[in-house]
Amino acid sequence: MIKKNISVLVAIVSVMALTFSMKAMIANDDVTTNENKAPVMTVDLSNTTRVLLETTFGEIELALYNETPQHRDNFIKLVNDGTYDGVLFHRVINNFMIQTGDPDSKTATVDALLGSGGPGYDLPAEIVYPKLFHKRGALAAAREGDETNPERKSSGSQFYIVTGRRYSEYQLNVMVERLSDQAKAMKFQTLARERLAEIESLQAQADTTALMNLQNELIRQTEEWYAQNPVQFTQQQIDAYSTIGGTPHLDGSYTVFGEVVRGMDVVDKIQNVTTGKHDRPVDDVKIISAKILK
Repeated sequence: MIKKNISVLVAIVSVMALTFSMKAMIANDDVTTNENKAPVMTVDLSNTTRVLLETTFGEIELALYNETPQHRDNFIKLVNDGTYDGVLFHRVINNFMIQTGDPDSKTATVDALLGSGGPGYDLPAEIVYPKLFHKRGALAAAREGDETNPERKSSGSQFYIVTGRRYSEYQLNVMVERLSDQAKAMKFQTLARERLAEIESLQAQADTTALMNLQNELIRQTEEWYAQNPVQFTQQQIDAYSTIGGTPHLDGSYTVFGEVVRGMDVVDKIQNVTTGKHDRPVDDVKIISAKILK
């Protein structure tokens, strides 16, 4: 039954993908500038909690956003509990991010597979997008993938700091089109799952006309949804991604709850270390201690 359900969805989603054409997957000179950018929304850092991470390579100071209170308060609790004292940066990818916060890493052997540990709970997503986005220096919560975590709940303790890279405005517009198609595909799959019993029944009857009509109806609903939820970058995002850089393809999918206000040079030292299997640094890099500054 599971295989059958999957095959039905794959078939109808494949047709849908052709309908949407995924035109952004192939960059071309016809991509135009997004002229309907959302308004700029700035983050006020004047009254934010600051956290100091003393790492193997030096100090990193973080500001925790008030816009994400559950993540802020949880991070403060974990710092005060000593959860982060001694944890490793267990996943480091140059020009992408550095990840830490797995309590199991404190006593991990050199060949241990890390990334599954936590405090025993998850946090509900607090995705405040597009105000909070994945610019260079952003602090965000790690999580399981959408397949097993459709609600995009955050890990209770694991987090990453974005390094990323710079993008031209042209590249960002290509990315917007790609992300638009991905958003439509995900919405279509959700709608198709809700009608799965009907799809299976029509398939069993070999009623291709009704299946095609249903497909067109789901496409129409998808397009109506997208008209109310378009993918677009704000001018603030464009300015940040084209100057300091970041990881725009993660926007809207993970909870960003703070940023580095001092110590990006330390973050860069960490992202440039030699890594081995599963992107773990060959020589351990750790948070020696974490403390609340204010």
